[in-house]
Amino acid sequence: MKLVVKIGGALLDQPEVVEQCAVCVAGLAAQGNKVAVVHGGGGELTRLLKRVGKQSQFVGGLRVTDAETRDFALMVLAGSVNKRLVAALGMVGQPAFGLCGGDGLTFRAKKLSNGADLGFVGEVVSVNAPALEAIWELRVPPFQNQSGWGTPVPVIASIALGLDGEYYNVNADQMASACASALGADRLVFLTDVSGVWDAQKNVIAQLDGDGISRLRKDGVISGGMLPKLEACEKALEGGVNSVHILPGADPEALQQLRSGQIRMGTELVS
Repeated sequence: MKLVVKIGGALLDQPEVVEQCAVCVAGLAAQGNKVAVVHGGGGELTRLLKRVGKQSQFVGGLRVTDAETRDFALMVLAGSVNKRLVAALGMVGQPAFGLCGGDGLTFRAKKLSNGADLGFVGEVVSVNAPALEAIWELRVPPFQNQSGWGTPVPVIASIALGLDGEYYNVNADQMASACASALGADRLVFLTDVSGVWDAQKNVIAQLDGDGISRLRKDGVISGGMLPKLEACEKALEGGVNSVHILPGADPEALQQLRSGQIRMGTELVS
């Protein structure tokens, strides 16, 4: 089975949760699945921008990104956050290759056009799926007393290389969606800091289709970062991904269900 797992930036701020997610991903790979990880890192980027005196601004859940902010995003997302996640996987015996969209020309982008000028915010226009699949075909020898040969996991930061040669900050949910569609993934899972998609009474919606998303959007029930997340879910389903789930990544039971393939928590998105 091919799986794309998106790990939200808020989870990456919690070392114990990062370790739990790494164990989960390693378990999925050990079962013979081909796993790709896409990650954000917005919290760490916001903190860095604040330290240098830059105010973060969001429109429709997307960060307004001038050239300087883009350079900081490249440093944080493709640098420190990406390499910490690769290290966490390595510590549980799972080989991983960290990259962003410029590496191997894996993700190309163009400037996002949605009625507002967000600066260097991009949308993915192509994915070099064979390059990612080539990573899966590698066999990494075991380290010291570990047994077996490992199938590597590509760990992808949400930065894509523009057709104009500039790097663009891409919403990580939308990057994961594009990745899953291009790879023909069987399952796309968003590990988040919430229990799922909520209704107006703050109850988790177990299953949600496009009509339900439209109603929630129209009624103002969903806002902020959940808006691009649900749009990414819809695009993944349209792109042929069989199963899309939003799960609470800090909940060990949710991670166990993901490993077992019997997901009962969170919200399942359906066509």
